[in-house]
Amino acid sequence: MDSDVRFDTRAVHGGMESIREAGGHVPPIDLSTTSSLAGVASGGDSYENLASGGILGTDDSPVYQRLWNDGVARFERSLAGLEGAESAVAFSTGMAALTAILTAVVSAGRSHVVALRPLYGGTDHVLDSGMLGTRVSWATPDSIAEIVTSETALIVCETPANPTLDIVDIADVAKRAGDVPVLVDNTFATPVLQRPLEFGATLVLHSATKFLGGHGDVMGGVVAGPEDWMRRLRHVRALTGALLHPSAAYLLQRGLRTLPVRVRAQQETTRALAHSLRDHPAVATIRYPGLATGSIAETVSRQMTGPGSLFALELTGGFAAASRFVDAVRIACHAVSLGGIDSLVQHPASLTHRPVAAEAKPGEGIVRVSVGLEDARDLEQDLLQALDQAMG
Repeated sequence: MDSDVRFDTRAVHGGMESIREAGGHVPPIDLSTTSSLAGVASGGDSYENLASGGILGTDDSPVYQRLWNDGVARFERSLAGLEGAESAVAFSTGMAALTAILTAVVSAGRSHVVALRPLYGGTDHVLDSGMLGTRVSWATPDSIAEIVTSETALIVCETPANPTLDIVDIADVAKRAGDVPVLVDNTFATPVLQRPLEFGATLVLHSATKFLGGHGDVMGGVVAGPEDWMRRLRHVRALTGALLHPSAAYLLQRGLRTLPVRVRAQQETTRALAHSLRDHPAVATIRYPGLATGSIAETVSRQMTGPGSLFALELTGGFAAASRFVDAVRIACHAVSLGGIDSLVQHPASLTHRPVAAEAKPGEGIVRVSVGLEDARDLEQDLLQALDQAMG
């Protein structure tokens, strides 16, 4: 893909060059779990290369699906192109991707991680538990420099953050981190709206299950960044067996091709909803980057091309109001996850953020809304009637 083509063109055509050259139009799905080997010596060389994190060479055999799959590699190249990264590595889920990153830093001899809350509940939980051998220091952007030590392996942040849509200034975090790598979870924004590597991040993480897939029917995770890091992650993936399935790679590749139009259409509906819902008496606050003011609005304007399609409603009636609200929605679905073509509502404190420490748990009155591709007028009517019922 020519480097001078624009983002939407890369989304449609990225990774497809070899398909066109072979006379095809859509990617094939190679489900082979094993591959024939030309000889003992060459097979052994291929195995050593791939098992240690290398990429498939022209004379290599893929050997075994745990080590390499062309469809997975195609999706990785496509996503790397959208994030502006050297390369990317895909995993079976977003948490498998995060686990690989943490395993890589611990195996390199450093276990200290500095993390900024709020984060996705699974990320928060795995860091706070220390089950992967890391020890975490929770920080604010202003305290990063004083918390970082010679043992710090990674800075972890998410922006916009799950579930409250808090905004982190990526460039500021990278500056305060110094030489310590910065990992940014870009799941909410996607590369359509934000590309963290352009602001000094080292690694970009996605739960590909969300916007990248976009239809609620495929799970995956992917990390993009410099090739030296990606080699380490491929090594971990080869040893731990967290490879993305080829069928999932096919669906995610397809998802990327419609990603820009989906994200922008969902965003336009969300802008309208945020403005129409914010004055309802059941709503104490709407947390949405598109309604930000002051320095937060400046950060949003500088590092994002749009505010996205998620918002958090903080309801005046607390847990009882939140329960009534999610029970009352009719078009939106009460379910975890986000970023799909249909709208979803969930109560984070009871679900995705249930294992988070009390001091970091989102408020009992907060409901997260992921806006889909339904007609904006229908969604507005649905959410307004649910807010009416939330008042009791």
